Amino acid sequence: MHNKSSLKRRDFIGNISKASLLGVLGVGNATPLIQDVNELSARPAEGHIFLAQPYLQAPSPDSMSIMWITNKLCYSWVEYGEGDQLDQKAHEIKDGLVNAYNRVNAVRLNNLKPNTTYSYRVVSKEILEFQPYKLVYGTTITSNTHTFKTIEPKAREVSWLIMNDIHDRPQSISHLMKLNGNDAYDYVFFNGDIFDYQTDEKQIIDHMLAPCLESFAGNKPFLFVRGNHETRGKYSRELADYFTSPSGKYYYAYQWGPVYNIVLDTGEDKPDDAPVYAGIVDFDSYRREQAAWLEKEMQTPAFKKAPFRLVMMHIPHFYSGDWHGPLHCRELFAPLFDQYKVDMVISGHTHKFGVFPPEKSKHNYPVIIGGGPKDGNRTLIKVKANQQELSLKMLKDDGSQVGSYIVKRK
Repeated sequence: MHNKSSLKRRDFIGNISKASLLGVLGVGNATPLIQDVNELSARPAEGHIFLAQPYLQAPSPDSMSIMWITNKLCYSWVEYGEGDQLDQKAHEIKDGLVNAYNRVNAVRLNNLKPNTTYSYRVVSKEILEFQPYKLVYGTTITSNTHTFKTIEPKAREVSWLIMNDIHDRPQSISHLMKLNGNDAYDYVFFNGDIFDYQTDEKQIIDHMLAPCLESFAGNKPFLFVRGNHETRGKYSRELADYFTSPSGKYYYAYQWGPVYNIVLDTGEDKPDDAPVYAGIVDFDSYRREQAAWLEKEMQTPAFKKAPFRLVMMHIPHFYSGDWHGPLHCRELFAPLFDQYKVDMVISGHTHKFGVFPPEKSKHNYPVIIGGGPKDGNRTLIKVKANQQELSLKMLKDDGSQVGSYIVKRK
C-alpha cells in the first residue's frame, strides 16, 4: 500500500512512443505531448473532474493521510487547518521532487495535534504540458471542505465497524453502515474480499470508494486488508496504489486507545503451485515474512502493555477447511497467538458467520467470523473497548444480532 502514481513507467513509455509516432506521421491535430496527456487521462471528454473525492487513511495521533483521484494528470495539494481554518498547505515530496503528473493522490498531513479537529479540502491543478523547461497548467478543481479528528494517544475507549466479503456488491456497504444507526464509532475496517477480483480502476471507485464516500470516508478513516480474492485479476498489482496503511504494506499494526491491533494479509487459500496462479504468486514466503515480523511486533512493550490485543485477518486459521492457505496460517500464526496471548481474532472468508469461544485443543481466544455477500448472510461487526472490557456484537443485514462476545481485562 505504497504512495504511488497510477501511471506506471512502462505505460508512460509506451504511450509516449505511441504519441510521438502519431506526431511524426502527422496523425491528428494535437501535438505529441498533448496527445499523450489525453491518452493517460481517464474520461478526458468530461473535462477536469474528481473520480473519487478525498477519503481518509492511516490515522494516527499526529498525522492523517488523505487520498483522492482525478481524471487528469495534475499537481495536487491539501489545504487544511485547525477548527474551521484552511491556513496551511501540504503536498507530497520525494527526493526533493513534489509529486505531480499523476491522478491517484496521497498526501500525508504530519505534525498535527492529537485529539484535535481539522478542516481540509483538496486541490488539483491540471497539467496540460510537461516539458523539460516548460510546464503549462490548465483547470484547477477543488473539493468540498471536510473535517476529521486525530487520535487521542491516551484514549480510554475506542469503537470501530468491520465489514468483510462484500464481493463487488457496493450497495451492501451503504446498507450495512445504516445498521449502525447513530452509534458513535472511530473508524471502519474492511477485512478482505471487498471485490471478486481486480479488473480496473473504475471497479475500485464504483464498488468501494464511492459507497464509502457516500457513507463516511470524507470524515472518518477506513483501513483495509486484502482477502484472497483481491490477489486475483489483471489489476491486482495496482490495487495498492489506492490505499495506504500505518506501515505502507498490507500487513501492519496500530494501537488505538486500549486496543493493540495486528492486521495480517493471509494471501491465497490454494497452494502457490495451483495451475490457476500460472506460476506468478509466492504467498508461502510472504506469510513466513509476516510471521517473522509478527513475533517481533508481539515482543514490543506497547503490545505487551496494551489492555487488549486483537488480530484481524481475512482467512481464519480455524473453521475454514483444510485448504493450504488456512493450514499454513495455522502453522505460522497460531503458536504466536497463543504464546503472546491475543484476546481475539476476527476474520471472514467462509461466508458463514460464527462466534467460536476459546477451545483448549485449538485456540485460547475467541475466533469471530463475519458473514458472506448474499442477502440474509451479510454482517456488520461492531467492536468497542474500554479499560475494563473488549466487547463485540455481530448484526445480520436485517438488523438482528447473531453473535456477541466480551473479553474482560486480565
